[in-house]
Amino acid sequence: MQTVYFFFLTAFMLIISQLEAVAQTGAIKGRVTAAGQPLEFVTVVVPGSTLGVTTARNGEFALAGIPAGSHELVFSFLGYETSRLSLTVADGQTAEANVKLQPTTSRLKEVVVTGVSRSTEVRKSPVPIAVLSKRQMNLNSNSNIVDAAVKGVPGLSAVTTGPNISKPFIRGLGYNRVLTLYNGLRQEGQQWGDEHGLEVDQYDIDRVEVVKGPASLIYGSDAVAGVINLLPATPNGPEGAVVGDAVAEYHSNNGMVGTSAGLSYRKRDWQYAFRASQKTAANYQNRVDGRVYGTAFRELMLSGMAGITKDRWFSHWYTTLYDNRQEIPDGSRDSLSRRFTKQIFELDRDNLTQRPVVTEDGLRSYSIGALHQRIQHYRLFTRSQVRLGQQELTALLGAQQNVRREFNHPTAPQQAGLYVALTTFNYDLRYSLPSWQGLETTLGANGMYQRNRTRDATDFPIPSYALFDAGGYVFLKRAFGKLDLSGGLRYDARTLRWDAFFVGPNPATGFAQRVGPSIDLAPQFPAFRKLYRGASASLGATYNFSEQLLLKANIARGYRAPNITEVGSNGLDPGAHIVYLGNRGFTPEFSLQEDLGLTTYRPNLDASLELFNNHIRNYIYQAKLYDADGQPVVIVPGNTTYQYKQSAARLYGLEATINLHPQSTRWLAFENSLALVNGLNKDHHLLETNGRAAKYLPLIPPLHTRSEVRITLAQPAKGLDKMYFRAGAEYYAAQNHFYAVDNTETRTPGYVLLNAGAGTTFTNRQQVSVCQLFIQLDNILDIAYQSHLNRLKYFEYYAVSASGRRGIYNPGRNFSLKVIVPF
Repeated sequence: MQTVYFFFLTAFMLIISQLEAVAQTGAIKGRVTAAGQPLEFVTVVVPGSTLGVTTARNGEFALAGIPAGSHELVFSFLGYETSRLSLTVADGQTAEANVKLQPTTSRLKEVVVTGVSRSTEVRKSPVPIAVLSKRQMNLNSNSNIVDAAVKGVPGLSAVTTGPNISKPFIRGLGYNRVLTLYNGLRQEGQQWGDEHGLEVDQYDIDRVEVVKGPASLIYGSDAVAGVINLLPATPNGPEGAVVGDAVAEYHSNNGMVGTSAGLSYRKRDWQYAFRASQKTAANYQNRVDGRVYGTAFRELMLSGMAGITKDRWFSHWYTTLYDNRQEIPDGSRDSLSRRFTKQIFELDRDNLTQRPVVTEDGLRSYSIGALHQRIQHYRLFTRSQVRLGQQELTALLGAQQNVRREFNHPTAPQQAGLYVALTTFNYDLRYSLPSWQGLETTLGANGMYQRNRTRDATDFPIPSYALFDAGGYVFLKRAFGKLDLSGGLRYDARTLRWDAFFVGPNPATGFAQRVGPSIDLAPQFPAFRKLYRGASASLGATYNFSEQLLLKANIARGYRAPNITEVGSNGLDPGAHIVYLGNRGFTPEFSLQEDLGLTTYRPNLDASLELFNNHIRNYIYQAKLYDADGQPVVIVPGNTTYQYKQSAARLYGLEATINLHPQSTRWLAFENSLALVNGLNKDHHLLETNGRAAKYLPLIPPLHTRSEVRITLAQPAKGLDKMYFRAGAEYYAAQNHFYAVDNTETRTPGYVLLNAGAGTTFTNRQQVSVCQLFIQLDNILDIAYQSHLNRLKYFEYYAVSASGRRGIYNPGRNFSLKVIVPF
């Protein structure tokens, strides 16, 4: 691995040394205001480059390393019209750009950088892209960053296991099919599992960008569903001053208390930032189950950044630490009272009907129970860039480690059942060539080296393995008048291997343990080595009929190599209560997706319609395993056995938005969205033997609509600014299209959730923000419901329930309060 890093570092330095030192550059600085007041967090970019920044609290910004010549700046901010400014930069000089933005409620003109090689606008990208700003995330109460994004991006959903475990799904596809990034770095944290969420501090995220579909070529394989890029805040305060903010949040449903404090500092060419956050919650509750035992959690997050920015180059270093203790619900109850019980003995002595009932104090306690998981994630990476004229060379080098332990032994609470450490080294080298005849070209290579090691454990669902991944791409973009074209090609290769892995009894503890090779034992995981290769491509166009009407079309081929669980599983996952069996003969998945979109911007409304059709070859899914007599295979008593299978699949659907913002009543906004996806199983043998039960794919979200009315006071009151009131409704239709083979899934009834909120910004005499307040009431009517993507829906031990309701329900009514104090 050191050789790989040395090669890329040497290549980076050699290219830098070859760049001409006579390039002429200057700088741009300015201030952004609206109604005479400074605007913070306004995005300022130079289109066709990766140059960009956000404004500070006083509305000021500064851009260095601007090539001498004529340029266009684009200013964008939620709630205001996008503004463009042309100016000329002279060598060694600083040009000024002061801009006044006009208010609007349009949400479709944000400037983004994800999924393409250089900055572009949503309106010009043929790839379906959605953007979620910091303010949008604050407007919606949430327990984690995935839930925050789900509430703001149509087509994005989440498979959940309680309020703090959410796995992102894009258009019905998730796990390794969704590539999650933290500031451009691949998030590698055992993402193929169900029992934990993203290891990211939600208070640190300033912006979320979502690419829908396999059209993103620059980040690597696995993105057959799309890409989610989580962008942290960057230092943007006045030079020489320490600035920051403090956050306090409370949720009534589970008593969650979240606090966070961040600091940043800029001096000359240097920038520094630091943030510390924590969240603590007891068990959540609903009116069917009461408090749900095993859903308490405690998180600690630390992050830091240091960087230097010069006229022609910059280098930024980031580090994060994430530590989460998360209880493990199993759904066991008293058969008559339906009160939750807890396991106190091991499997051989454990009698489900004799488990003790959890006390009321135990249900309300913030203490983490003996049966829990602990997830630690450490991240260190650097992003560096050299700019010379229109050329840009960007390098990313990163290292991260994810340590996951599941403590599932009630008689030996210090003994981890599952204990794995995943170490990943990432590399990314990108070169943007000078524009030639209007053609923008980007070349790049990236990949990773990964090792997963099993430590002192008793359960071994996967072997220790090593993975090496490498890929290269070319991305092109050109405008022909009203027509914008973009596309590219990519090729990836991945090697997956492990040595023979033996498991035997531990005489001292009575549990299983990893042992050395033995002639008396067959390996639980025989040695394996395989090379996976695949090509992906994308071609799209945006036609601007006018400034108010655009048509987009894109076709893309995606590629994904099978992950470790799909190939190598052979053991019990104690958190899921499932024995997984992999398939060594799997071949990579390939998808072919067509996207068609229509967007209109009108004075009183904006609207969009996105249609997609996705065919997947070699689609991998789980199915219950049966023996030759048609009986379910039981390898570990009390646990179900599933084996991964492969077939063809098709997913199709649409997303639509209509946002009304009448010019005559600028204080009023009415926003509406709809998302629909249908997943069809194309396994002909399965369809012949199981009929309609096998027609649909698992984990497909139902039809979902979201409507919201928001009133924002146009004129600030004394000491108050940006005061708003909002009310909304979310409708989830009944999901009748589900994977019913072996009762893997069941029908989910539809439901409606009503929500309301209010907030304001408190200001001083100089109209500068001193405090932001956000109040939210979710599920006002305290509806008892089960989301179709809620894994707890299937946590049930009894064939018949005394109450007639089976499984665990989603959280009930929740009142939340968030206060942000800048300083």
